[in-house]
Amino acid sequence: MVPLLTARHPGMTVEDAYAVQSEWRRRAIAAGRRPVGRKIGLTSKAMQAATGIDEPDYGSIFADMVYEDGSVIEHDRFSSVRIEVELAFRLAEPVEGPDATIIDVLAATEHVVPALEILSSRIELQGRTIVDTISDNAAMGAMVLGATPVRPDDVDLRWVPALLHRNGTIEESGVAGAVLGHPAMGVVWLANKLAQHGDRLEAGELVLAGSFTRPIWVHPGDTVLADYHDLGTITCRFR
Repeated sequence: MVPLLTARHPGMTVEDAYAVQSEWRRRAIAAGRRPVGRKIGLTSKAMQAATGIDEPDYGSIFADMVYEDGSVIEHDRFSSVRIEVELAFRLAEPVEGPDATIIDVLAATEHVVPALEILSSRIELQGRTIVDTISDNAAMGAMVLGATPVRPDDVDLRWVPALLHRNGTIEESGVAGAVLGHPAMGVVWLANKLAQHGDRLEAGELVLAGSFTRPIWVHPGDTVLADYHDLGTITCRFR
């Protein structure tokens, strides 16, 4: 576990944190890892309350972070392991800020699919700020991708529900509208934020739009199941 960056560098800003993350991403690509998308964090009041952080953030997703539904996952690959419920947007076209709208995002989306995000904090949790979290790739560990894609105009995405079970017990529940009023608004926020850093969302990218439940802790031996009603279930087991 890495000590808090903000404790060692009290003057660090959000922009400094994104510069740290960008350098980490550059080194990962140079080492042969393949980027496949982005994650958005802290988009719901539940997540902001759970972390004490009051603005969204984003991080990178690489191909080796994506698991299929039903996977058995090595718990010790991660640290401070938690899991949360999200929707993922697969883009068919680029989305570019700084003036992207929800109409742009929905028009660019090929499909939306349920997903679980596995949070992994390499920087210590106690006392961390948004600067520490961003520097830590927004606590992105991995994701489990569901198998029930839908077109964004085939369902009211605000009302996609989920029940999050751990070992057969419901631990959390929510609806996707908890993400900024509409889960696509997370993607809007990301497109406009990336524009500030000279970047954009590309065709083919997978975007985790933000959790609509609080995270739950998971331990070796735990089985997690998320029930999205009409959009099916996702399950994984940690060993």
